[in-house]
Amino acid sequence: MTPQTLAQRFAQLHLLVVGDLVLDEYLIGQVSRLSREAPVPVLEQTQVTYVAGGAANPAVNICSLGARGVLVGLLGQDDAAIHLKELLDARHVAQDGVIVDPQRPTTQKTRIVAEGAYVFAHHLARVDRLSRAPAQGSIEKQLCQRIAALVPQMHGILVSDYRMGVITPAVAQEIRQQARAHQVLTVVDTQGNLARFRGYDVLRCNAQEAASYLARPLRSDADFEGAVRELVASLDAGAAIITRGAAGLSGFSRQEGLFHLPASNRSQVFDVTGAGDVFTAVLTLALAAGEGLSAAAALGNRAAGVAVTQLGNVAVTWEGLRGAVED
Repeated sequence: MTPQTLAQRFAQLHLLVVGDLVLDEYLIGQVSRLSREAPVPVLEQTQVTYVAGGAANPAVNICSLGARGVLVGLLGQDDAAIHLKELLDARHVAQDGVIVDPQRPTTQKTRIVAEGAYVFAHHLARVDRLSRAPAQGSIEKQLCQRIAALVPQMHGILVSDYRMGVITPAVAQEIRQQARAHQVLTVVDTQGNLARFRGYDVLRCNAQEAASYLARPLRSDADFEGAVRELVASLDAGAAIITRGAAGLSGFSRQEGLFHLPASNRSQVFDVTGAGDVFTAVLTLALAAGEGLSAAAALGNRAAGVAVTQLGNVAVTWEGLRGAVED
C-alpha cells in the first residue's frame, strides 16, 4: 500500500481508545552541584513541559496521523485534569467517553530531567500521583455505557491498560461484547492481566509481561516463537505480539503465522518513554486500514523507532513515517 493510499485510509478511520489517562510533567533544568543537606544533585529548573501520557498518548498519535481518535477513561477534579484536557483539545482528540470521578486524582507522572551542553538529558527521578483503585459502582457503569454508545461508530478499539483502575473485568467484557456485536477490531496493549482479554483480536505485551503470564523465562527466538503461539491459543486471540526492546519483536497470527522483526532504531535512542504506545497506535491504525499483521507491525515498529529519538511522549507525523512506509 502506497503512503498516499495509507494516509487516505487513515483519514477515514474512527478509533476508540479505552484506558488509563495520564498527565506527564517534565521538570527540566541543569545540575551544577550537590546538595549540602544530602548527597543528591540540585536541579536549577529552566522549564516545565506537559504532555499527554498513558492511554492519551496513542489517542494523540492516532489524531496526529489523520484519523479521528475518541477517548474513554477517567479524570479527577483537579489542575492536572485541566492541563490534560487542554492538551487533548489542542491535538483534536475527542473526549466523548471521558468521565470525571471526584473521588480519584488525575494520574500525573512528574519526571525530573537534567540537561547539559555536552551530554544527553537524563532522568534524575520520577514522582507518580495516582490511584490504582478499580472503577466501581456508578463510575464503572458509566464507562460501560459510554463504550456501548461509541463502539457502533468505530472501525477499531485500542485498549491501553496501565492497570490504574479503568479496565476492570466488566469494562473488558463490555468492550469484547460490543466489538463482536458490531464486528469492530480489538487491539490490547496491557501491562499485565492478560487473561482478562480472552477473545480479543490482537494482544500486545512486552517480554517481561509475557514471561510472567506464561510462568517461564523467555530468552531465545525459539522461546518467543513458542510464547506467541501459546498466547494466541490459550487466550483465544486472533494474534499476539511480544515487543522485545533492542531485540525487536515477535508475532504470530492465525492468518499469517509467525514472524520476527528487528528493532528499527538501536543507535539513536534518546528516550523510550511512550514508544510502546506509539507502536500500538500505528499498529491499530494500519490493521483498521486493511494491512496484514506483519505489515502493520513493521509500520508500528518504525514509528516507535522515530519516537525514541526525542524526549518524552511523541506525536508521530506522516512526515516522520513517510520513509518507513515507502520501505
